Amino acid sequence: MEHITKLQHSIDALFGSGVSKYLPKDIEMIFSRKTGRIKTVFHKEKLLCTLRIDGGLAISPYFAQILLKSKPFRENCVEVNEDAAPFVKEGRSVFSKHVVWCGKKVRISADTPVLFKNQVIAVGKAVLSYNMILNSDRGVAVKIRDSLKSRKEEKVS
Repeated sequence: MEHITKLQHSIDALFGSGVSKYLPKDIEMIFSRKTGRIKTVFHKEKLLCTLRIDGGLAISPYFAQILLKSKPFRENCVEVNEDAAPFVKEGRSVFSKHVVWCGKKVRISADTPVLFKNQVIAVGKAVLSYNMILNSDRGVAVKIRDSLKSRKEEKVS
C-alpha cells in the first residue's frame, strides 16, 4: 500500500470517514531507518502528525486546525469556556467543569483537539469519554500533550 494511502486510511479510521480529504497535498514524510514505516509527517516545514507504534496518530494543533474544516472531525473535539482557555493554551489539563461542548466521538485515550471560539488551542489525550464529560463536573477530561504556547516557545529557542 502506498504511504499516503495508508496515512489517509489511518486518519479516516481514527477521526471519521472523509476527514482525510483535508490532508494537504504537498506533504513530506520521514521514515524509520530500521522499519521503513512512516514516523512523522510535515507540511511546509510544520509538523502535522507522528504515527504511533500502536497505529494511532499524535496530531499537532496545526494539523487539527486544518482538519477542523471537516464536520466528522469536529465530533472528536471538546470546547472550553473563556476561563479555562488561557491555561489550556499554556499546556494545562482541561477539567470537565470547563467543557462547554463535547463531540460524540470523544473516547478514553483518544487524541482530542481542544477548541476555543472555533480555534484549536491544544491537543491532548482524553481521560474521560463523551458521556462521562457531560455527566460530570469533576476531574480531568483531557490531558494536554501539545498546545499553542509550547509551539511558540519551540520556534524561539
